[in-house]
Amino acid sequence: MTDMRRTLLWVVFTMSLVLLWDAWNKHTGQPSIFGGSAPKPAATAPAANGTPPAASAPTAAVPAPVATPPAAGVPAATGAPTAGVPAAQGAASEKVVITTDVVRATFDATGASLVRLELLKYADQADPNRRVTLFDQSAKRLYLAQAGLITGQAGVALPNHLTAMKVVSAERELAAGAQQLRLQFESPVIDGRRLVTTYTFKRGDYVVDVKHEVFNDGTAPVSPQLYLQIARDGNPPEGESSFYFTYTGPAVYTDSQKFTKVDFKDIEKNKATHEKSADNGWIAMVQHYFASAWLLPEKTQREFRTAKVADNHYTVAMVMPLGELAPGASKAFESRLFAGPQEERKLAALAPGLELVKDYGWFTILAKPLFWLLEQMHTLLGNWGWAIVALVLLLKAAFYWLNASAYRSMAKMKAINPRVMEMRERLKDKPQQMQQEMMRMYREEKVNPLGGCLPIVAQMPFFIALYWVLLSSVEMRNSSWLYISDLARPDALLGTIPWINLPVGLLPILMTGSTLLQTWLNPTPPDPLQARLMWIMPLAFSFMFFFFPAGLVLYWLTNNILSIAQQWYINRKLGVK
Repeated sequence: MTDMRRTLLWVVFTMSLVLLWDAWNKHTGQPSIFGGSAPKPAATAPAANGTPPAASAPTAAVPAPVATPPAAGVPAATGAPTAGVPAAQGAASEKVVITTDVVRATFDATGASLVRLELLKYADQADPNRRVTLFDQSAKRLYLAQAGLITGQAGVALPNHLTAMKVVSAERELAAGAQQLRLQFESPVIDGRRLVTTYTFKRGDYVVDVKHEVFNDGTAPVSPQLYLQIARDGNPPEGESSFYFTYTGPAVYTDSQKFTKVDFKDIEKNKATHEKSADNGWIAMVQHYFASAWLLPEKTQREFRTAKVADNHYTVAMVMPLGELAPGASKAFESRLFAGPQEERKLAALAPGLELVKDYGWFTILAKPLFWLLEQMHTLLGNWGWAIVALVLLLKAAFYWLNASAYRSMAKMKAINPRVMEMRERLKDKPQQMQQEMMRMYREEKVNPLGGCLPIVAQMPFFIALYWVLLSSVEMRNSSWLYISDLARPDALLGTIPWINLPVGLLPILMTGSTLLQTWLNPTPPDPLQARLMWIMPLAFSFMFFFFPAGLVLYWLTNNILSIAQQWYINRKLGVK
């Protein structure tokens, strides 16, 4: 048994060092030792000749079975909505910038696509002088909201996200006292059909009302389908830490299958699994702290599609049939586009299940009530840092007796530890007798070797859930506590070591010290190897605390201090030095 424990400890310790080294490589821009390559650049850089960039390319996510060949000069993908569609080739298309109190949005007149969105209330973590940019079309990032029309009728072309449209509204900035701002685009007449797209921005809101109006000015009926899609590259957000993982990628939600993540790698391999059609649900693109989503009225039939369009270019889309339009008829379709922070309560009010874009992993069932408690503490105390401290206090109080049982068992183990060490030295050449003698000693002293572990293991899910709450909550961004200006960034009070890009803060140093103190309070394992690893492993793992958000380190430090206080009290009460 001792040999097995020794082997397991060496495996855990060695793998920990390997993972730490790999994370450090990724953090400093070096290739992963597991063979992962550096992130590919987004396939979005505009060509020098003004040709529409890859972001405007039609996508296989919204195929239309058009029998006629695509119009000359229009970039085409298999099954893409291209036939007869004019596009702004040879010249840069018009860009329209509108500003509200919370966003600055840039639209491309080609397809009326949203190609850039700055969130004015959120500073970029890499550069506090910049705003968070969600949608973007640049050499570094591809992230767009697109829409258009397709049809299964042979020889029929309809306006889509490649069509050169004109702006027919004059407003560019939300006026003082105004509650909304409208931006309208109109397509040219294509085969007797045209599309008018209207975006309505509202004060203080990250939800945009989007209205698509289809006019059949031709002489024959047409059966159009509207597609709404989000295109993105597969790279994680800029500045994301290598020392913890948060999900970046598409998601599909329906009442039957609930929230489904669709990994970029699965799309790449054509193995994406999600609901194909329903009369409810939404699509989203998720990243740390922020998300975008197309939302539709309930009981509207829709198809869900994902596709790889080009190298490092993926889409998730919904396609809705609009029914047959007779000559002279028109049809309007209302939808909403959300693009903003993952504020849980507001997301839950927008659409069923939308709050699930805030990724709690496997611990959602515990994380939701913990976040509710954290909100109540914030309402009471007015500061997210103190709310974290208060919530950890509540959890430690709730588990006080369970922890007390564990710490009493540890104290008893520590009390008999000198006798165990003496016995091991005396019987080191008789391992079988040593094990028997140790078991006898445990029985006589009424000590359970696992008594200190099981109570702590029982409460671990709650503290892991709280970890995810703090890691996922956008409320931590730009929130201050004492000397810390942003609980979502690493504490760097003492500066940064430039040649290794290591932030040095007070909280991680205190965290390391508290971990070592807690190790000292615990009983020393009888096996010398285990005893050495018990001191080395906390030091190795403490390295990561310097890169973790300050809010997370504050939570761990508070938990450690309270655990040390309770363990010291029980040790003293039982007379253990």
